[in-house]
Amino acid sequence: MRQRIYIDTSVFGGLFDEEFAEYTLPLFERLNNDEFIVLFSTVTQDELTNAPEKVREFVRKIKVESTEFIETTEEAIELATEYIAEKVVGQTSFADCLHIALATINRADFLISWNFKHIVNVQRIRGYNAINIKNGYKQLEIRSPREFEKYEDD
Repeated sequence: MRQRIYIDTSVFGGLFDEEFAEYTLPLFERLNNDEFIVLFSTVTQDELTNAPEKVREFVRKIKVESTEFIETTEEAIELATEYIAEKVVGQTSFADCLHIALATINRADFLISWNFKHIVNVQRIRGYNAINIKNGYKQLEIRSPREFEKYEDD
C-alpha cells in the first residue's frame, strides 16, 4: 500500500530553489513513480495562487490518480486553533497549523515541509504531537524532503 504524504507549499517551491532542489527533485521523482499518494489541501491550493507560474504549472502536472484532495473542516480549524492557544506557534502561523491539523486528521503517514521555523522543528513537532495525542489522534511524522532520498544498496 502506498504511503499517504501531505506536502506543504514550501516543498513545491523548493523544487525551483537552488538551496532545496537537490533534495526536492528525488521526492517528486518517487511521486511520479507512484510510490506515494499526495494529500493536497485547500490550504495548499490557496497558498499556491500566489506562487510563481512555474510552481503552479508543475503542480498542475501531478497525476490526479496520485492525489487525494482534502477540504478544510471545522475539526481542522479547531485543532489548528488549539496549537496556537497552547503556544506551539504564534497566531501568525495559523496556515502552518492548518497544514499540521489537516495532515493529522486525515491520517497522513508523513507531513513534508521545508519550513524549519514553524513545522520541521523538534520543539514544534513535540508540541503538535502532544496536542494530537491529547485529542485522540496519532502522532504525525513531520520530515523534510531530504529524509525521503533513496539510497542504493551497497
